[in-house]
Amino acid sequence: MIATTLAELADATSGRVVGDDALVVEGPAVVDSRRVTPGSLFVAVPGEHVDGHDFVDAALEAGAVATLATRAVPGPHVIVEDPVEALGRLAQARLAVLREHGGLDVVAITGSQGKTSVKDLVAHVLATHGPTVAPEGSFNNELGVPLTVLRAGADTRHLVLEMGARGIGHIAHLCRIAPPDVAVALNVGSAHAGEFGSLERTAQAKGEIVEALGEDGTAVLNADDHRVAAMASRTRGRVLTFGRAGDVRLVGDVTLDDAGHPHFTAELDGTAYDVTVPQLGRHHAMNALATLAIATSVGVPDADAVRVLATAGAHSPMRMERHETASGAVVVNDAYNANPESMAAALQALAELAPGRGVAVLGEMLELGEDSDAAHERVGALAASLGLARVVAVGDGAAAIARGAGTIGTAVPDVDAAVETVAASLGAGDVVLVKASRGVRLERVADALLRA
Repeated sequence: MIATTLAELADATSGRVVGDDALVVEGPAVVDSRRVTPGSLFVAVPGEHVDGHDFVDAALEAGAVATLATRAVPGPHVIVEDPVEALGRLAQARLAVLREHGGLDVVAITGSQGKTSVKDLVAHVLATHGPTVAPEGSFNNELGVPLTVLRAGADTRHLVLEMGARGIGHIAHLCRIAPPDVAVALNVGSAHAGEFGSLERTAQAKGEIVEALGEDGTAVLNADDHRVAAMASRTRGRVLTFGRAGDVRLVGDVTLDDAGHPHFTAELDGTAYDVTVPQLGRHHAMNALATLAIATSVGVPDADAVRVLATAGAHSPMRMERHETASGAVVVNDAYNANPESMAAALQALAELAPGRGVAVLGEMLELGEDSDAAHERVGALAASLGLARVVAVGDGAAAIARGAGTIGTAVPDVDAAVETVAASLGAGDVVLVKASRGVRLERVADALLRA
């Protein structure tokens, strides 16, 4: 965060300073006292189960110089009505200051799946073009976006943001905090279908990101998703598409090497490039096309972007992370999140990586609404059609996956049973995919198999 006095902080957040209003905060803003570094601003967020105000002493001991709080706390602090809203206002004000100096562009990415993967690829490519700040993990909500913005400094050239939504108006709010110069819509899928209610409402919410663009901005849209392509009519900015029929387009087929990494030809501005992404699964070809479109939008030479993509290994944890057991089996930990579309992509990658020897350990996909049971059953049926050796469905919420998988499906009650079931027959050359929604914490299966 750029250096900020408590007086300036209070002005930006409509707060009241308790202590020395000339005190300067130079470190990052954090909401977890365990992540405090010297000079930090600790934001005490009252939660449903944990109240950040109870950890102010720990934050100060770790080096925080001040706190954003709703009530009197130890040490220098600024009292505000709502710390989350105040954090957003602070980020908005600090970003405006950075933009006054020019040279900073904001890339905002949304989509039902693939946001974090594309964010990581984009950050990797743009970092070779200038100092780049991007979210840690999936910081994509009303806390994560401002926390990421506040990590930007005077030398930051590219600010890459991931924007999630659980309802109409959420992305519009995030775009008011950080108005984008490049707004990216990857896809409209069934993630959070239980909250949005329909794909049309999901598209309405995701499209708020392109509505936030000014005339000088660029909307990067997936030409292969008709709901995303239709967002072109909702923006004042330039439109750049990617996909098989896009401005940045896939030519021919995607092939996979022995490691499961995609290779393909992309055409940009009439020039064909051989592209590879050293990550598991052919779905990363589409992620790479989006990345190339974003890169060209901010001035990265096409050839440079293609070259750097070839060095872009997996970055965020629990997203198609490849590990090998002592016995020579491979465990792919993709347990950060799941929805029907990302499940399909992961299962396809597993089938291609280990024909006839793939084992899928799958947990519940949360927040799918009334279609949840049928969606889980379809995932199981897909796994069976792909020729996997085995599907292990973990927990009551995932039982329909085993039903859909038929004779290769097994339902187990919990993580321990899943580990016992899989470990008993796991051998060299086998590949195990572990995937579920974040709340299931199915990475425990991957961790246990690697310890065995």
